[in-house]
Amino acid sequence: MSENKLINETSPYLLQHAHNPVNWYPWGAEALGKAVSENKPIFLSVGYSSCHWCHVMEHESFENPEIAKIMNENYVSIKVDREERPDLDDIYQKVCQMATGQGGWPLSVFLTPDQKPFYVGTYFPILDNYGRPGFGSILMQLAQAWKEKPSDIKKASENFMNNLQAAEKISTPANLEKSILDEAAMNLFQIADTSYGGFGQAPKFPNAANLSFLLRYGKISKITKFNEFVLKTLNKMGKGGIFDQIGGGFHRYSTDARWLVPHFEKMLYDNALLPLVYAEAYQLTKDQFYLDVLNKTLGFVMRELTSSEGGFYSALDADSEGEEGKFYVWNKKQIVQILQKDADVFCLYYDVTDGGNFEGHTILNNSIAMSSMAFHFGKPESEIKSIIDESSKKLLEERTNRVRPGLDDKIITSWNALMVSAFAKGYRVTDNPQYLECAQRCIAFIQNSLLKDDNLLRTYKNGTAKLQAYLEDYAYLINALVDLFEVNPEPKYLALAERLANHLVEHFWDEKNSSFYFTADNHESLIIRPKNNYDLSMPSGNSVAAGSLLKLFHLTGQKRFLEISTKIMENFAIMAAENPFGFGYLLNT
Repeated sequence: MSENKLINETSPYLLQHAHNPVNWYPWGAEALGKAVSENKPIFLSVGYSSCHWCHVMEHESFENPEIAKIMNENYVSIKVDREERPDLDDIYQKVCQMATGQGGWPLSVFLTPDQKPFYVGTYFPILDNYGRPGFGSILMQLAQAWKEKPSDIKKASENFMNNLQAAEKISTPANLEKSILDEAAMNLFQIADTSYGGFGQAPKFPNAANLSFLLRYGKISKITKFNEFVLKTLNKMGKGGIFDQIGGGFHRYSTDARWLVPHFEKMLYDNALLPLVYAEAYQLTKDQFYLDVLNKTLGFVMRELTSSEGGFYSALDADSEGEEGKFYVWNKKQIVQILQKDADVFCLYYDVTDGGNFEGHTILNNSIAMSSMAFHFGKPESEIKSIIDESSKKLLEERTNRVRPGLDDKIITSWNALMVSAFAKGYRVTDNPQYLECAQRCIAFIQNSLLKDDNLLRTYKNGTAKLQAYLEDYAYLINALVDLFEVNPEPKYLALAERLANHLVEHFWDEKNSSFYFTADNHESLIIRPKNNYDLSMPSGNSVAAGSLLKLFHLTGQKRFLEISTKIMENFAIMAAENPFGFGYLLNT
């Protein structure tokens, strides 16, 4: 079997492509130098290991010998794991959003040898259809344009560069007043789906930071519609197919408005951010349901995403045996065979029917109250609950015999820090010592394996830590250390948080524009030095830095931390009020 330059990488995503007939290179001096010396355009493909459409494009195009031949003859092809290099992903996702109005993965970017983009998209089908060119046609057309119309290529790349540089500008600073929160809450509520919860229509993402903001705002303002909306959203998600009803943990997003049919990958960061909101909902309402979802989610992480060294793995794939969701779905015949006399109770509670709700199978979800179940079967609620709990354990045990989705066992500093915060919060609301132990072990692991003299590294796998850390790694870890210190006040956690904060300010702070760069001052030079201003699938590094430095000021009295935190909040205040969807975490600060 042939192999390419990815064969010596540690990223599971890059290794998935190491035997493609495409002459893939990792991002680095060799590939970039080859593009310059041979005057070839670069085809940059960015994705991640649990991405369904990344797998589809690989099977359709990158395993196709004819497509590979075109790529190898006309391009220097570079594969990037977005989780290893979020700086590259951030830059070129912005380009994609400018060009197409949306981003996503796989991200497909055509670059000049000096890394400037001139054409961009996401997933391209291999063949032309519906009047749109397929990937093969795009490769040929752009290769021809590179040779015959260099002025067109130059013009396109210059336009992208001008727009990129303009996009980095921040609005005029504003005073921090309550009216900013009022405006943000009202604007955010305009896109709320009050029928099924969440924001907008399908596909629906959980957006934990925005839910948390509205929950807190509703509590402070005493405007009940905000809390009612958030609690409805948490109920719909926690009872929907987006939540793994028997194994715990949240899938990436819902393909429909009702939270029924998920995209089945499970990401560590979603399962760190969502327990925080469920914990807040429990603190507000004392409703056991929210605590159950929190415990099931943290239990899933402990069971399936925790390394023996104390760190947390990145993700579980959406696919197994080549089918999306196969590991998680059931048919009624299987359930009856396993549960026998208890099958009727379980099937009614979790909406299991002969026809199913997903390609002839059933995604477990709940829309019937326990009291209605008790009335229907003429049994006490406690007995019904016991039957459902025991049945769930049996099915979970049976599920372990299935072919498991692929595990991305890469350990990422920032994602692990989010998980530490989740376990610290879980410990705060439950007093479960296992949660505290998980948080402590992870911090010890990061200190031992990913921290070298105040310099953080980004990833760890198979005993090897590598890649410079980014703003989010420092900001999230500082925040996690403070969160852990607040529930377990050992001085070492506060001392490390303060050391890392000083390092962050020294190497990432942009004094002129009062915000943090995404990369350190000694990082590899790219076409721009990016900034992480908006919440996307995870909170903005600037927003988390503002919050964690504010907490540190209150604990240490260091006025420099207060000054920087205030400057960030003032800088983004107008943007947060007008476009709150991208600033949920900052609005919580």
